[in-house]
Amino acid sequence: MSNTDRIIRLKTVLARTGLSRSTLYRKIADGTFPAQIRISVHGAGWRESSVERWMADPVSYREERAGSHAQ
Repeated sequence: MSNTDRIIRLKTVLARTGLSRSTLYRKIADGTFPAQIRISVHGAGWRESSVERWMADPVSYREERAGSHAQ
């Protein structure tokens, strides 16, 4: 895994993961893929480290939601 935390854009995420755009956004909605972060008014990207963490174990990856607590 990389020590850097670069922001990568959609085309790069799709190329690295092999997911289609619709599958990627469905997984984000389900919490099984890292959510994108805002980088400008009209731009968003993903933390490279989050995408790498998903790639290391895509089956059991779960996004930690703000405000949700495991009990």
